[in-house]
Amino acid sequence: MNVVGLVLAGGQSRRMGGGDKALRVLGGISLLERVIERLRPQVGEVVLNANGDPARFAEFGLPVVPDSVPDFAGPLAGVLAGLDWTATHRADCPFIVSVATDAPFLPPDLVARLLAQLGAADADLSCATSAGRAHPVFGLWPVRLREDLRRAVLDEGVRKVDQWTSRHKLVTVPFPDLPVDPFFNANRPEDLAVAATLLQRLAR
Repeated sequence: MNVVGLVLAGGQSRRMGGGDKALRVLGGISLLERVIERLRPQVGEVVLNANGDPARFAEFGLPVVPDSVPDFAGPLAGVLAGLDWTATHRADCPFIVSVATDAPFLPPDLVARLLAQLGAADADLSCATSAGRAHPVFGLWPVRLREDLRRAVLDEGVRKVDQWTSRHKLVTVPFPDLPVDPFFNANRPEDLAVAATLLQRLAR
């Protein structure tokens, strides 16, 4: 499939108490490994957006792409890094799909549904929704818009995802939130405990 999967792990994980949230363990497996397992069958290649020493992710065997914008500028900086990497290394891929590293229940049909709705609506971008909430970091991004995004982030200081996506034709794609919301994110230590309970529910 001509889509690059971008796992966003470039933040500082303040609410998790610092460190690499991606490497926190859920049910004996790191959050990052769970996300990779769900994303890999849906894309042509998986890339990790992370800052700092890339060696700490060596076991996953993924290209590690840091933000090109300094000072932890948020998910848009990670998306821009992913778009730049794709333009250089996978020119055959016109889109990237971004996902958060703390979403262990990622839908197995995320990419297919985002692509289908993008085409049906003749839109520029598509992002996921569930339970009436938008999840803008779970989205499909065209490589052709990377210079537009670069100007917004570098020249205009845009940091909020929806501030930039509102400038383009965006279609939102609803996903069912039962038996578990697929975009549940483990932001804090107590969220990991909730995720463990949800994991057991899915195993029944």
